[in-house]
Parts: sequence; C-alpha cells; structure tokens
Amino acid sequence: MPTPIAPATAHNERAARSVAPGDTARTVGVTGLRGIPGIMGGVETHCEELLPRLVALDPSLNVVVLARRPYTGPDDRMVRGVRIVPLPAPQRQSLEAIVSTLNGVLHARRHRFRTLHIHAVGPGLLAPLARLLGLSVIVTHHGADYDRAKWGVVAKSMLRLGERASMMFADSVICVSPSLADTMRARFPRHAAKVRYIPNGAPGAGGDETHPDTALAALGLTPGGYVLAVGRLVPEKGFDYLIEAFLRSGSTAKLVIAGASDHETPYSRALLARASDRVRLIGRQPRGVLRHLYEQAALFVLPSFHEGLPIVALEAARAGTPMLMSDIQPNIDVGLPAGNYFPVGDIDALATALRAETGRYAVDAEAISRRFDWDVIARQTMDVYRNAL
Repeated sequence: MPTPIAPATAHNERAARSVAPGDTARTVGVTGLRGIPGIMGGVETHCEELLPRLVALDPSLNVVVLARRPYTGPDDRMVRGVRIVPLPAPQRQSLEAIVSTLNGVLHARRHRFRTLHIHAVGPGLLAPLARLLGLSVIVTHHGADYDRAKWGVVAKSMLRLGERASMMFADSVICVSPSLADTMRARFPRHAAKVRYIPNGAPGAGGDETHPDTALAALGLTPGGYVLAVGRLVPEKGFDYLIEAFLRSGSTAKLVIAGASDHETPYSRALLARASDRVRLIGRQPRGVLRHLYEQAALFVLPSFHEGLPIVALEAARAGTPMLMSDIQPNIDVGLPAGNYFPVGDIDALATALRAETGRYAVDAEAISRRFDWDVIARQTMDVYRNAL
C-alpha cells in the first residue's frame, strides 16, 4: 500500500524553497481555482489534496497556484510546498473565473513557466491563448459545467466553447470520471488520445482535536440524530427538493445542510428561509468538523442534478456513512450498489427512501478508499506532468 503523504513537513517546505526561482522549466502554474487551503469547492479540495503530493513526489518541481485574491488575501505564501500567488479577480459570478484565468495565463508567460494546468472547462477557454504564448497546457475536466442550472444561455454556450477549446488545444486532458472520459473521446475522436481518466480521491476530512460529541453539541446535534447533506447552496445540488422530501418523509431526525454560496442569489435566500428546528442550514464548516458530521450522521444524502465525480460523496464513503444519492451518471461512477440510488429530482421516491432503515444504505469504506486513493492519483497525475515538462 502506498505510503501516505504527510499533510505538511518541514522537509517539504525546505525542498520547495530550495528550487531556484529561475528554474522555470520545472514550474507548473495552476489556475482555474479560487485557491487553497480551506476554500470551499470541489476543485479547490481536489487541488489541496493533489498538489502537495506532487511536490512530495518530486521536490525539484515548482507548483504555483495562481489564485484569486478575494479568496486568499493579498500575500504570496507557501502551503505544504506549493506556492500561492494571489492575482486580481472580480467577485462577480459571471466574470471571476475567466478574468482570473486570463491573469494566470499572462502571469505564467511573463514569468516564463513551462506548463500551465487549467482546472475546469470555463477557464479552459484560455487554453488556445496559453498555447499561442508557448505554454504546455494540461486541462482537468471536472464535469459538464454547462449543465449547471445557475447559468443562462450565453454562459452555457461559453462553457461548451471552453470544453471544445480544452479538447482541441490542450496537450493533455484529465477527466475525473470514467463516463466523462468516454464522452469526451466519443465527441472529439480526433483528440481522443490526449484524454486520460484520473479520478478525484477520497480525502480525509482533516484533523480536529475536539471530541465529536462536543463538536455536534455546539451545532445543537446528537450522534445518529440527523441526515446530512454537504455542498454549495446552488440549484444543481437539489437541496430544495431534498428539504421537501425530508419533510414529507415524516422522519424524526433533523436534516442538516452544511455549505454556503459564494454569491447570494434568490435560490440561496429561499433555502435559508426554510431553516427551522428540523431543517438546519449550518453554513460552511471546517474540514475537521465535517469529519465529525460525516462520522456521526445517520445518513448522507446527495440529491444533485449535476456533479463531476462528487468529492463530498467520497468523503462520506470514506467515513463509513450510509449513503443515498441521485442516479446521475457521475454519482453512479462512485460505484455503490443500486439500492443506494434514487431517481434524480423525484421528491416522492426520495421521501420513500428516507423512511427506510438507514442500514440498507451502508457502504464499503475500505473499498472506496482503495479505489480513490490520492497517493495513486498523484502518481498518475505526475506522469502527465512529466510528459508536459
């Protein structure tokens, strides 16, 4: 079994600093994400788990996260061997990703980086520019973002264009689910050879010295007394119909939704307005608290209409939490038994499922951890980096 990479070590920090700043041939800029560490989002969690492992595998590698300043603050710093460089970005939902990625491309060219790793297909719109400026380009495709309900017609069209630009101009395209990789190969047969399936991993939720009972008591919860959902307060997560199904189910537990929205919207306000003693919206929680929430929940529910390969589901599975998920393909790609899924968007079916004994939704935590091992994923990604470098 692979040796786990330590969350942070003095050796890794020294090794990262020992690489000469001018050694740009060994530098990979990473853009498309808000930043790390501890920033809400699947892409952000992916990068926080993956990038320090890459540096640990090859200390001669410079990994530089070209982050969004409103989320990380203004100061450059090192995080587990990874350099964080905050760049300007507007805090507007429709602009921040593309503007920050443009700034990332220009920063990488100005500082003579060899390779740029772009996360998500929206930022992938800039893959042609990065190639034109002489960068090797890797794109990680985290899911069909144009299927997200929050985007209008113009935004969806731009996201589809970003997917096409990624497939046509990137040197390598990493897809986080097998079904997504198959879809990209089928839709872009001339570029199929550049597609590689490398999944998200099943991350640990972080350490927390607080006793689980104490952590739950601070939130007004008791072990086994709640059903848990985790995610942003956005329409594609399906939390509105989860609340309705939960109330119809007659469950005596509480429904707990952990998460927030980056930008306040009518949808997020409507969800927050439904909070009550039975339906608790507890906002974004630190990873250590999330670990306790997963481990002590009676059931974890993911009712999404859209996912890439859901990291929150992998977190819940690794914690051994019974799980119930909508039957969209990315959730099915997690590989749970058929009985752990319900028809997406079907309130009555979900209400019926919530009435059942949670034991029927048990998962094999060890099998999930083996299939989605971040250390294995890091080695697979390092192969892609070495080809690009």
